[in-house]
Amino acid sequence: MFRDISWRHFDFWLLGAIVLATAFGTTMIRSAVAANEELTPLINRQIYFALAGLVLIFVVAVIDYRYWISLYIPIYIVMGVLLFALFLSAQAVFGAARWFTVGVLFVQPTEFAKIVIILILARYFEKTQDRPRDLRWIAFSLLWVGGLTIWILLQPNLSNVVVIAVIWFILLWLSGLQLKHLFSFVAAGILALGTLVGFSFFRIRIPFLQEYQQERIANFILPDPNATFGATYNVQQALIAIGSGGLFGQGYGHGTQTQLRFLKVRHTDFIFSAISEEFGMVGGILVILILAFIIWRCLRAAQHARDISGSIIAYGVATLIFFQGVVNIGVNMNIVPVSGLPLPFISYGGSGLTSLMLGIGLVESVALRHKSLDF
Repeated sequence: MFRDISWRHFDFWLLGAIVLATAFGTTMIRSAVAANEELTPLINRQIYFALAGLVLIFVVAVIDYRYWISLYIPIYIVMGVLLFALFLSAQAVFGAARWFTVGVLFVQPTEFAKIVIILILARYFEKTQDRPRDLRWIAFSLLWVGGLTIWILLQPNLSNVVVIAVIWFILLWLSGLQLKHLFSFVAAGILALGTLVGFSFFRIRIPFLQEYQQERIANFILPDPNATFGATYNVQQALIAIGSGGLFGQGYGHGTQTQLRFLKVRHTDFIFSAISEEFGMVGGILVILILAFIIWRCLRAAQHARDISGSIIAYGVATLIFFQGVVNIGVNMNIVPVSGLPLPFISYGGSGLTSLMLGIGLVESVALRHKSLDF
């Protein structure tokens, strides 16, 4: 479990970027809550989660990632039970449930399910590396993913289902997906997307989707100029915040849209807009560059991994960070419909931050057990 460790192979550049991102994120959360007494406690909570997450990185890194993969059955069962229990709690209150309440904390199993699925796929693609890349190979990988994802879809939580689907598809492609199957998936994806957009635009109900989810898509296609609240309002305020920031921003704690609370959920979904308002385009680009650096280091770890499972883990974590970052920034800039996905390492969220730290710990475990990384 603890063998083959060489701390000189530990990726301190990656760790430094994580520390920088979380520190900046916590600083922006402090500004974003705008002296709101109800939200002020979130600052200290984020600090505690960040510090605990850094410890978690070292703990997970020390343990051989192959040990975690060997426990795939109990890990899969525990996660399935948690997601099923979350689904039952949603049914009990006749609505949607995304988290369990533990004292003053909200635990979101879905965030950790993403990391579990990456581990499961790493094990699957390692074990099937010599099998034909046929439909059977694809179907079994989908069954492993679907066993957990179905309960996330039923919450309902479409945005995270899409995240998991992207991770599965990218790892499938990296593991040798044939071109004929790739084109089939692309065609099916375009058809599904077109159907989703068309049904939402014409207000036709789609199973497994809530009315508000389809409303977001419809508002994105044809915004209501008279809307005074809701997803359209939030995006409008986000665009105003980004535009008013200019090149260098209005200064920390001086963004009008943020401090006067016109910008809603500014510490989670729309924190990128708050950053752009107070630090301008320069601040926004800086955040993007930090996230890009983190993704690059994960990709470097994947390329130098000693086996397929290690490579898949690092590629999976890189995909997770990249996709959530792109979607969050896209929402803030009105490029994609509102999704509710946080900005990795920056947005407030204990479960989201902890799960990402867990993923980085696994990447560091991979890095500790392969040849030295050159910067």
